[in-house]
Amino acid sequence: MAKINAICHNVMENEVLRRSSQVLSVIGDRAYVFGGELRPREPRDNDVHVVSLGSGNTTITSEPATSTSPSPRVGTAACTLNGKIYIFSGRGGVAMAPIEEQGAVWEFDPATAKWSLILPADTSAKTPVARSYHCTASDGEDTLYLHAGCPEKGRLSDLWAFSLSRRVWTELSPASDPPRGGASIAFADGRLYRMNGFDGNTEQGGSLDIYSLETASWTSHVYSPDGKAGPAARSVSCLLPLRLNDRPFLVTLFGEHDPSSLGHQGAGKMLSDIWAFDMERQGWEEVAVHGDRPLARGWFDADVIGNTIVVHGGLGESNDRLGDVWTIELSG
Repeated sequence: MAKINAICHNVMENEVLRRSSQVLSVIGDRAYVFGGELRPREPRDNDVHVVSLGSGNTTITSEPATSTSPSPRVGTAACTLNGKIYIFSGRGGVAMAPIEEQGAVWEFDPATAKWSLILPADTSAKTPVARSYHCTASDGEDTLYLHAGCPEKGRLSDLWAFSLSRRVWTELSPASDPPRGGASIAFADGRLYRMNGFDGNTEQGGSLDIYSLETASWTSHVYSPDGKAGPAARSVSCLLPLRLNDRPFLVTLFGEHDPSSLGHQGAGKMLSDIWAFDMERQGWEEVAVHGDRPLARGWFDADVIGNTIVVHGGLGESNDRLGDVWTIELSG
């Protein structure tokens, strides 16, 4: 099998982009940044910052918050569907508590630069609890998926589906324990894939957990998280689906390997590696990085344009919030 390679480019650094625990969503040739913190436990803003990546000339503009914008928050989660961006909950307010919005989902339309709050059709039906450091994905058609995270106390392992057309939440089978925050999920080829996360004591690794919509059940691909047979255990990283030479892969990169004793106010051991999972061969391969490599980081976000990953911000090992944007082009 051909070696998978990556070429990294630092396309922008900007003071307004310095933040961690934010979300980044790519639509077309633009990356949209929302939320996050510059100082621990202080949401930085609730503007939408737009990084234009096209034509080889990277620029940034900002869409100021309005009275209809989500409140400032950290640790939310975002996914895209049909050209729009969706987020759920997060942590904010004076107490930095999970933001309870009765199961509502926020929608951002880049065409109008406006937010809408989508409430469940039946306000008496059961909905997912407010949380932070959860993860989301979409099926590319009508459904958003929500998994795990940190409620007011403890951690979760639940899985929910939200139909946008019907505005209905459905609780699905939970993933295997332990409950965790900072996990990653991705939707690819009709399945959800989950890995990594922090259970309150240790970083999780060694298992790529797979939810089948057909059977409504989970299976697991187990590997050795030794940095040779597979990626080391980590949290607050990412998991992204893409295709190389018309073959499906999942890519995970960066993340925190050992947490700080200061919790959210400190930086632990961060990683800078990139791994690709061949979904047909069912095996991991570390990606060979050429040229400059982004600093090791966790608490960042990333998304995909074709075979290119866009990475923004996060927390470095020096406990500094980063304001850089990188493109990582994969080939193999």
